[in-house]
Amino acid sequence: MPEAGHRRPPGKAERTQFNLGRALPFLVLAVTAAADAFTPDRERFERLLVAAPALAAVTWSVPGTIGIGLLTMVVRALLHLGRDEALVPELLASEVVLACVTAASAWVSRVRTRYEQDLREVTAVAEVVQRVVLRPLPDRLGRFDLHLLYVAAAAKARIGGDFYEAVRVPGGVRIMLGDVQGKGLGAVETASVLLGAFRATVNTAPDLAALADTLDEGLTRYGGWDPESDAAERFATVVLVELPDDQDIARLLSCGHPAPLVQRGAEVTPVAFADPSLPVNLAGLAENHHRIEEVPFGPGDRMLLYTDGVSETRDRAGTFYPLELRLRGWAREPDAELPAILHRDLTAYGVDGLDDDVAALLVVRRPEPVRPPEPVGQPGPVGRPGPSRPPEPVRPSS
Repeated sequence: MPEAGHRRPPGKAERTQFNLGRALPFLVLAVTAAADAFTPDRERFERLLVAAPALAAVTWSVPGTIGIGLLTMVVRALLHLGRDEALVPELLASEVVLACVTAASAWVSRVRTRYEQDLREVTAVAEVVQRVVLRPLPDRLGRFDLHLLYVAAAAKARIGGDFYEAVRVPGGVRIMLGDVQGKGLGAVETASVLLGAFRATVNTAPDLAALADTLDEGLTRYGGWDPESDAAERFATVVLVELPDDQDIARLLSCGHPAPLVQRGAEVTPVAFADPSLPVNLAGLAENHHRIEEVPFGPGDRMLLYTDGVSETRDRAGTFYPLELRLRGWAREPDAELPAILHRDLTAYGVDGLDDDVAALLVVRRPEPVRPPEPVGQPGPVGRPGPSRPPEPVRPSS
């Protein structure tokens, strides 16, 4: 399951391609030598040997490329001697050409390895920054299990305009999931500002309405600090969720975001927002007020928060992805496997796979632990059995 903050190991196909690339120079040498040795002298194949050092520059280091070039020169000399021809000038000319190609290939290999090293260093720095912006979520917060799917649309990127956070606060859990307008680094910048505002006030905000106000205020302040940034000009849809420990409910506030789905068994119900708020950073366009919805969310229930990268994926006919229908069909699937199942299904459903950032967070309230039956006896403090008393002696009557 793709997840932010984690490096994806090279797949089997990538390893196969790399190993094939390293073997190609030797394959060229073997095939060329065999073709030249077992065909009439008028058929000349040794000119193809120049491909060996050129191919080596793609995957081999500088010493390896030079070594393959020298081996190519030896093979060329042996093929020439096998024909019992004069050493000069044809062999000398061929060896000079191979030496020049080997030198050029070694230079290309050096440039490639330098760029690869720079890319590794930049990637390492980017992964550290990414873990600060989008931290990996824990599998469990209090009574709630969390299962995340996160895929950035940009090639080789692990972070996009979708963002998420879940924090344990006194008495429960608060969650934010959102989607910034547009793509690219500007959307990432806006997402980082909203995440910072959420983390700064999530523990102290009295309710979700106050928390939503701090998101607007955070973007406004950021625009004042950095007027040239377009982060303050972008808007974002956000859904905020509060899950109290002592009540089987969920409180939600939507700022123009797609409605989460609550699943109880095979029944899937979108959360009905009677009066959703405006997206974050659009509150100044009209009088904005926040209305918090409260829905039942008991033990064993599942809630799926998602961005429009999920719901607006289209097939070849232009039909939107049927998320509710799919979720009903996955009622018996294990909670931990649902994000991976959703990812595979979305990729297969989309015309060109996934062409937008995708974030989906499955929240599950774990069932209450089974309480042992109360022991027989006189109950003591906090429901515990008290010590048994011996029977009082019977006093004789006077």
